[in-house]
Amino acid sequence: MTIVRTRTPSGEAIVILPEAEFERLRELAEDTLDARLVDASQERLRAGTEELLSEADLDALRAAPSPLAFWRARRGASVARLAQVCALDEDEISALERGVGTAEPAIYERLARVLDVDVEDLVPEAA
Repeated sequence: MTIVRTRTPSGEAIVILPEAEFERLRELAEDTLDARLVDASQERLRAGTEELLSEADLDALRAAPSPLAFWRARRGASVARLAQVCALDEDEISALERGVGTAEPAIYERLARVLDVDVEDLVPEAA
């Protein structure tokens, strides 16, 4: 394999190598990153700070009218209680749960904090 070490006109050191070798190194780097992500997730699971959903939970999430509806029910919170704690109107929460419109990011952040989920877990997917 031929590897060429050289410098750009501005003096930056660069390496030229066969594309197959570049792809092999890129895949190794991606595999290393994936392994680190898995390790971090497993550590969060061991520490009890990561929540796993069963297949039935995932089915329920998919069947729910919105992610907010799923997570509120999973946490056992009523619409009234969630509205009170988040300083929101019950009708607004009910509308969000039915998938009628969306809210400002700050509202999703408040809801996520109270429901102990990531904001991304509550924001409905774009149609």
